[in-house]
Amino acid sequence: NPLRGLYELGVEATDRYEAARERVRKFLNARSDAEIIFTRNTTESINLVAYSYALNNIHAGDEIEATVVKTDDGQGNILLSILEHHSNLLPWQMVARQTGAKLVYLECEKDGSLPDEKLEAVIGPKVKLAAIGHVSNVLGCVNPVEKVIELVHRNGGVVLVDAAQSAPHMKVDVQALDADFVAFSGHKLMAPMGIGVLYGKEKLLD
Repeated sequence: NPLRGLYELGVEATDRYEAARERVRKFLNARSDAEIIFTRNTTESINLVAYSYALNNIHAGDEIEATVVKTDDGQGNILLSILEHHSNLLPWQMVARQTGAKLVYLECEKDGSLPDEKLEAVIGPKVKLAAIGHVSNVLGCVNPVEKVIELVHRNGGVVLVDAAQSAPHMKVDVQALDADFVAFSGHKLMAPMGIGVLYGKEKLLD
C-alpha cells in the first residue's frame, strides 16, 4: 500500500502514487501537487467539497425566490445551472437543507446556452458558491465557466467546476480559469474505474 510503510515495495508504491499526483498537477496546470486530491470519482469529489467547505462556509440568511430574474433583495446563496448532472445537484440540495441556505437554479436558453445577461441577473454579492458543469453531459454545450467565475469572484464567492465531460476533450487550465475547485473522473480519461480527482486552491483546502 502507498503511504503506509517504509519497506521496499511500499516506498516504490508511494513514489508512483505521488508521481501520478504530479502528472495530474501538470495536466491541470495547478500551482502545487498539494492542490490535487485523489477520490473515487467526480461524484465523491463534489461531495467532498459539499460536506467540508460548503457546510462550514454557507449559512442561511441571504434568501430570495428561486428565479432567474434579478430582484431587489439580491441573489441566493448557492447557484446551479438547470443543466447539471445529478452528481452536481444532490449535494447542494443537501447543503441547502442542512444550512437553510437558498438554492437558485439558472435556466438555460432553448439551445442550452447561458447568456451573459442571465448570469449577471443572478450572480451578486449573496452568491457564496456556484457549481457548474464545464460541458453538459446531455447536450454537449460548453458553458461559460470563465464568466461565471469572474462574476462570482467579483462578489467574494467560490466556484466548483464539474469537468467530468471537459477534461477528456479540451484543455482544462485551472490557473487560467481561476477555478476554486475542479472535479473529474479518471474512467473518462481511459483510467481504471474508481479513480477521481478534486483540484482545490491550496488556501481553500487549508
